[in-house]
Amino acid sequence: MQTSRGRRKARPSGDERESAILATAERLLGERPFAEISIDDLARGAGISRPTFYFYFASKEAVLLSLLDRVGLEAHAGATDALEHSTTDDPRALWRAAIRTFYETFSAHRSVALAAAQARTTSAEVGALWAGIVEGWVSRTQLAIESERARGAAPAGPTAPPARDLAIALTAMNERVIHGTFGGLEPAIAGPDVVDVLLGVWLAAIYQGRL
Repeated sequence: MQTSRGRRKARPSGDERESAILATAERLLGERPFAEISIDDLARGAGISRPTFYFYFASKEAVLLSLLDRVGLEAHAGATDALEHSTTDDPRALWRAAIRTFYETFSAHRSVALAAAQARTTSAEVGALWAGIVEGWVSRTQLAIESERARGAAPAGPTAPPARDLAIALTAMNERVIHGTFGGLEPAIAGPDVVDVLLGVWLAAIYQGRL
Protein backbone atom coordinates (compact mmCIF):
# COMPACT_ATOMS: atom_id res chain seq x y z
CA MET A 1 0.00 0.00 0.00
CA GLN A 2 1.38 3.39 -1.02
CA THR A 3 1.85 5.89 1.77
CA SER A 4 2.44 9.60 1.84
CA ARG A 5 5.77 9.23 3.70
CA GLY A 6 8.46 11.28 2.08
CA ARG A 7 6.07 13.41 0.05
CA ARG A 8 6.39 17.14 0.22
CA LYS A 9 3.53 18.92 1.84
CA ALA A 10 1.34 20.55 -0.80
CA ARG A 11 1.96 24.28 -1.01
CA PRO A 12 -0.95 26.69 -1.00
CA SER A 13 -1.83 28.00 -4.44
CA GLY A 14 -1.82 31.67 -5.28
CA ASP A 15 -5.61 31.80 -5.05
CA GLU A 16 -5.49 30.18 -1.60
CA ARG A 17 -2.94 32.70 -0.36
CA GLU A 18 -4.93 35.63 -1.68
CA SER A 19 -8.09 34.24 -0.07
CA ALA A 20 -6.20 33.76 3.20
CA ILE A 21 -5.10 37.40 3.17
CA LEU A 22 -8.65 38.59 2.52
CA ALA A 23 -10.11 36.30 5.19
CA THR A 24 -7.51 37.52 7.69
CA ALA A 25 -8.30 41.14 6.88
CA GLU A 26 -12.03 40.67 7.35
CA ARG A 27 -11.48 38.82 10.62
CA LEU A 28 -9.17 41.51 11.96
CA LEU A 29 -11.58 44.27 10.91
CA GLY A 30 -14.10 42.69 13.22
CA GLU A 31 -11.63 43.10 16.08
CA ARG A 32 -10.08 46.54 15.55
CA PRO A 33 -10.08 49.56 13.25
CA PHE A 34 -8.49 49.36 9.81
CA ALA A 35 -5.87 51.95 10.80
CA GLU A 36 -4.59 49.62 13.54
CA ILE A 37 -4.09 46.65 11.21
CA SER A 38 -0.59 46.31 9.75
CA ILE A 39 0.71 44.45 6.74
CA ASP A 40 2.64 42.23 9.15
CA ASP A 41 -0.68 41.35 10.83
CA LEU A 42 -2.18 40.39 7.47
CA ALA A 43 0.84 38.38 6.39
CA ARG A 44 1.13 36.56 9.70
CA GLY A 45 -2.58 35.73 9.76
CA ALA A 46 -2.40 34.35 6.22
CA GLY A 47 0.65 32.26 7.05
CA ILE A 48 2.95 34.04 4.60
CA SER A 49 5.93 36.37 4.76
CA ARG A 50 5.74 40.13 4.32
CA PRO A 51 7.52 39.98 0.93
CA THR A 52 5.03 37.33 -0.23
CA PHE A 53 2.15 39.61 0.78
CA TYR A 54 3.38 42.21 -1.70
CA PHE A 55 3.19 39.65 -4.48
CA TYR A 56 -0.60 39.71 -4.09
CA PHE A 57 -1.38 43.22 -2.85
CA ALA A 58 0.46 46.52 -3.16
CA SER A 59 -0.81 47.78 0.19
CA LYS A 60 -3.30 47.10 2.94
CA GLU A 61 -5.61 49.62 1.24
CA ALA A 62 -5.58 47.32 -1.80
CA VAL A 63 -6.82 44.52 0.45
CA LEU A 64 -9.72 46.67 1.65
CA LEU A 65 -10.53 47.62 -1.94
CA SER A 66 -10.68 43.96 -2.92
CA LEU A 67 -12.93 43.13 0.02
CA LEU A 68 -15.26 46.04 -0.72
CA ASP A 69 -15.41 45.16 -4.40
CA ARG A 70 -16.42 41.60 -3.59
CA VAL A 71 -19.13 42.67 -1.16
CA GLY A 72 -20.41 45.28 -3.59
CA LEU A 73 -20.65 42.76 -6.41
CA GLU A 74 -22.44 40.29 -4.12
CA ALA A 75 -24.99 42.91 -3.06
CA HIS A 76 -25.49 44.11 -6.63
CA ALA A 77 -26.04 40.60 -7.96
CA GLY A 78 -28.47 39.72 -5.19
CA ALA A 79 -30.54 42.89 -5.50
CA THR A 80 -30.59 42.67 -9.30
CA ASP A 81 -31.80 39.10 -9.11
CA ALA A 82 -34.50 40.12 -6.63
CA LEU A 83 -35.76 42.95 -8.86
CA GLU A 84 -35.68 40.90 -12.05
CA HIS A 85 -37.33 37.76 -10.69
CA SER A 86 -39.93 39.16 -8.29
CA THR A 87 -43.39 39.48 -9.76
CA THR A 88 -44.44 43.03 -10.58
CA ASP A 89 -47.95 42.10 -9.40
CA ASP A 90 -46.62 42.42 -5.86
CA PRO A 91 -44.50 45.58 -5.60
CA ARG A 92 -44.11 45.16 -1.85
CA ALA A 93 -42.43 41.79 -2.35
CA LEU A 94 -40.25 43.18 -5.14
CA TRP A 95 -38.84 46.06 -3.15
CA ARG A 96 -38.66 44.12 0.11
CA ALA A 97 -36.53 41.45 -1.56
CA ALA A 98 -34.16 44.06 -3.00
CA ILE A 99 -33.77 46.01 0.26
CA ARG A 100 -33.44 42.85 2.34
CA THR A 101 -30.72 41.47 0.05
CA PHE A 102 -28.78 44.72 0.31
CA TYR A 103 -29.11 44.79 4.09
CA GLU A 104 -28.29 41.12 4.65
CA THR A 105 -25.25 41.16 2.37
CA PHE A 106 -23.67 44.10 4.14
CA SER A 107 -24.74 42.74 7.52
CA ALA A 108 -22.79 39.57 6.76
CA HIS A 109 -19.75 41.75 5.99
CA ARG A 110 -20.45 44.52 8.44
CA SER A 111 -16.81 45.08 9.41
CA VAL A 112 -15.88 45.64 5.76
CA ALA A 113 -18.75 48.10 5.28
CA LEU A 114 -17.77 50.11 8.35
CA ALA A 115 -14.08 50.15 7.45
CA ALA A 116 -14.86 51.28 3.91
CA ALA A 117 -17.20 54.01 5.16
CA GLN A 118 -14.39 55.38 7.29
CA ALA A 119 -11.62 54.94 4.72
CA ARG A 120 -13.49 56.56 1.84
CA THR A 121 -13.06 59.97 3.51
CA THR A 122 -9.27 59.64 3.43
CA SER A 123 -8.63 57.32 0.49
CA ALA A 124 -9.47 58.53 -3.03
CA GLU A 125 -9.42 54.94 -4.31
CA VAL A 126 -11.86 53.67 -1.69
CA GLY A 127 -14.05 56.73 -2.26
CA ALA A 128 -14.09 56.15 -6.01
CA LEU A 129 -14.93 52.46 -5.64
CA TRP A 130 -17.73 53.22 -3.20
CA ALA A 131 -19.11 55.90 -5.53
CA GLY A 132 -19.16 53.35 -8.35
CA ILE A 133 -21.00 50.83 -6.20
CA VAL A 134 -23.58 53.43 -5.18
CA GLU A 135 -24.04 54.51 -8.81
CA GLY A 136 -24.86 50.91 -9.67
CA TRP A 137 -27.59 50.84 -7.02
CA VAL A 138 -28.96 54.19 -8.17
CA SER A 139 -29.08 53.13 -11.82
CA ARG A 140 -30.79 49.84 -11.02
CA THR A 141 -33.34 51.55 -8.77
CA GLN A 142 -34.01 54.21 -11.39
CA LEU A 143 -34.79 51.56 -14.00
CA ALA A 144 -37.13 49.75 -11.60
CA ILE A 145 -38.99 52.98 -10.76
CA GLU A 146 -39.32 53.83 -14.45
CA SER A 147 -40.67 50.33 -15.11
CA GLU A 148 -43.28 50.71 -12.37
CA ARG A 149 -44.32 54.08 -13.82
CA ALA A 150 -44.49 52.70 -17.37
CA ARG A 151 -46.93 49.99 -16.34
CA GLY A 152 -49.08 52.50 -14.45
CA ALA A 153 -48.41 51.17 -10.97
CA ALA A 154 -46.50 54.25 -9.79
CA PRO A 155 -47.49 57.85 -10.58
CA ALA A 156 -45.55 59.78 -13.19
CA GLY A 157 -45.84 63.26 -14.65
CA PRO A 158 -45.07 66.73 -13.30
CA THR A 159 -46.02 65.93 -9.72
CA ALA A 160 -43.59 63.00 -9.50
CA PRO A 161 -39.86 63.64 -9.00
CA PRO A 162 -37.50 62.44 -11.75
CA ALA A 163 -36.85 58.74 -11.31
CA ARG A 164 -33.10 59.24 -10.99
CA ASP A 165 -33.45 61.94 -8.33
CA LEU A 166 -35.80 59.71 -6.36
CA ALA A 167 -33.42 56.77 -6.73
CA ILE A 168 -30.52 58.88 -5.45
CA ALA A 169 -32.48 60.04 -2.39
CA LEU A 170 -33.71 56.56 -1.50
CA THR A 171 -30.29 54.98 -1.98
CA ALA A 172 -28.63 57.65 0.17
CA MET A 173 -31.23 57.05 2.87
CA ASN A 174 -30.53 53.31 2.84
CA GLU A 175 -26.82 53.94 3.06
CA ARG A 176 -27.10 56.32 6.02
CA VAL A 177 -29.68 54.31 7.97
CA ILE A 178 -27.86 51.01 7.56
CA HIS A 179 -24.50 52.56 8.43
CA GLY A 180 -26.02 54.00 11.59
CA THR A 181 -27.40 50.60 12.57
CA PHE A 182 -24.15 48.75 11.87
CA GLY A 183 -22.00 51.37 13.56
CA GLY A 184 -24.15 51.62 16.69
CA LEU A 185 -24.68 55.32 16.09
CA GLU A 186 -27.42 57.25 17.84
CA PRO A 187 -30.11 57.70 16.88
CA ALA A 188 -30.30 54.46 14.93
CA ILE A 189 -32.94 51.93 13.92
CA ALA A 190 -32.70 48.50 15.55
CA GLY A 191 -31.45 45.85 13.15
CA PRO A 192 -34.62 43.72 13.05
CA ASP A 193 -36.68 46.77 12.04
CA VAL A 194 -34.42 48.26 9.37
CA VAL A 195 -35.88 46.52 6.32
CA ASP A 196 -39.50 47.21 7.28
CA VAL A 197 -38.86 50.89 8.01
CA LEU A 198 -36.92 51.45 4.79
CA LEU A 199 -39.54 49.55 2.78
CA GLY A 200 -42.33 51.76 4.11
CA VAL A 201 -40.50 54.92 3.04
CA TRP A 202 -39.65 53.51 -0.40
CA LEU A 203 -43.24 52.49 -1.09
CA ALA A 204 -44.62 55.85 0.02
CA ALA A 205 -42.11 57.74 -2.12
CA ILE A 206 -42.48 55.63 -5.24
CA TYR A 207 -46.22 54.91 -5.25
CA GLN A 208 -47.52 58.01 -3.41
CA GLY A 209 -50.37 56.25 -1.70
CA ARG A 210 -51.43 53.96 -4.55
CA LEU A 211 -50.56 50.82 -2.59
